[in-house]
Amino acid sequence: MILQAVIDIAEICARKGVQDVVLSPGSRCAPLTLAFARHPQLRVRTVPDERSAAFIGLGIAQQTGKPVVLVCTSGTAAYNYAPAVAEAFYQNIPLLVLTADRPPEWIDQLDGQTIRQSHIYGGHVKRSLDFPVDTSHADSQWHANRLINEAFNEATAFPEGPVHLNIPLREPFYPEEGEVFAFSSDVKIIEELPSAFGLPAEVWQQLATELKTYKRVLVVAGQGRKDDALHAVIQNFCRATGAVFVADTISNQQADGETINYHDVFLGAKHLQTEEALKPDLLITFHKSLISKNLKLFLRQQQGMAHWHVQPAGMVADTFQKLTRIIRTQPQTFFEQLTQQETGLQVTPAFTQAWHELNATAKSVLMRFQENSPFSEFNACYQVLRNLPQNSLLHLANSMSVRYANLIGVAENPGVEVFANRGTSGIDGSTSTAVGSALSTDKLVTLVTGDMAFLYDRNALWHNDLPQNLRIVVLNNHGGGIFRMIEGPRSQPELRPFFETEQRQTAQKTAEDMGLGYLKVTDSVSLQEALTGFFDPSAGPQLLELETSSPENYEIFAEYRKAVQGIKLG
Repeated sequence: MILQAVIDIAEICARKGVQDVVLSPGSRCAPLTLAFARHPQLRVRTVPDERSAAFIGLGIAQQTGKPVVLVCTSGTAAYNYAPAVAEAFYQNIPLLVLTADRPPEWIDQLDGQTIRQSHIYGGHVKRSLDFPVDTSHADSQWHANRLINEAFNEATAFPEGPVHLNIPLREPFYPEEGEVFAFSSDVKIIEELPSAFGLPAEVWQQLATELKTYKRVLVVAGQGRKDDALHAVIQNFCRATGAVFVADTISNQQADGETINYHDVFLGAKHLQTEEALKPDLLITFHKSLISKNLKLFLRQQQGMAHWHVQPAGMVADTFQKLTRIIRTQPQTFFEQLTQQETGLQVTPAFTQAWHELNATAKSVLMRFQENSPFSEFNACYQVLRNLPQNSLLHLANSMSVRYANLIGVAENPGVEVFANRGTSGIDGSTSTAVGSALSTDKLVTLVTGDMAFLYDRNALWHNDLPQNLRIVVLNNHGGGIFRMIEGPRSQPELRPFFETEQRQTAQKTAEDMGLGYLKVTDSVSLQEALTGFFDPSAGPQLLELETSSPENYEIFAEYRKAVQGIKLG
């Protein structure tokens, strides 16, 4: 007989606002599978590969803003969730991870599909809980209900993140003939109301007073969701004070003519890393990670710079080794309040002018280089990004794809929102995350990925829910081309076999097997022709493979780096 407490897990999740469940088939998890599959208010999808399933769940939660439930069987199936769980932890994405398990007395007894699952994700979950194995007593029933409520509330409390609930289950796993399988109508729900993160008036006054003492203020946005209201208040702050606003591609704060979008280009010029006119005396940051290594190196070498980070709660990283103050409020509130305070701050005009002048020069250098350079994956990325449909979503795989995109930017593409798995920066779930995202929106979703990341995550497409709005661009240089771009591995004789890991596969068979339209291009003219139909909303899922040569890509990128060294101020 299936325990009522297990059946009620699905009911509690539904009442707490869960809409999506991603499960992978298994026997030990059968009671959970049946509970979620039979619940009328839940949308349940099956993905056989647990690693892909977890990243697809992450992509769904990323779009909906609501926790997604993951369900898997016992044993190594739970370990396959780990990469996505870690990514969700660092991106603050809510996941409720439910792993079926053997009863505790059978752990380490050489029984099938049995490992030590309790706390399996270590420090990469907000909390790890163990469900009671026996719920026959009233107290254990209360305990089981409380654990589900606590798990959900923890996953959604700021900062959001994954929570693990390990559920030991005894046989039988399936309802017996005549057994009543029903959801309880009287399950207890523990509601947690959100708190407002506010600062007292005297603290705002202190911040406003201190702000007056700085003359070169740099605002830097980390990875975050598109937020037009936040962008507007920061622009008001910058107009009122002369502060400079720098935005990586994944910040979703780029705006042509308003923000510094080409910092990754001009800070690649070695002489500008020490340019006096660019040096800030106050750095204000918010949200998560940066892509631009050039910007990180520039900020780490600044001496005497104060660094304020704005974040309502949770751990704060000292990425630039200059952190001096953590301000516990929402970024929008922070910039609104300091603009209203009439601080009297006036940034030195030469500082503002220097950043905007170099931004314009870098944009011009990048455009001229792309117009005059031969076909390469850098040039192909430029064409793809410049042709993205308005109000669409862009997913970027790690390694060179996300780096190319950060150099090129999306400021000229109205309404495009950018996503990348930069919590852990792994290549393992980029395609799956994009699939999950596409399953949760009517917008067109484009993934730009390298061949290694694509081949690594082909099981993202191995299920019955392939979204029609998915577009995949594969940059196939037949190996890990990023290692040729890095000085260390590039100079080693082992580069090709042990770093680039040469492979001769294409994406054609995968596209055909999984039901995607397929087209391969090897030059700029055919790419431009292909892009017109590729983004047609009625075309169904499509895969566009851009085949290039890794050595040629390196030579062209080396020429780009030379062009950047010529960027000068004034």
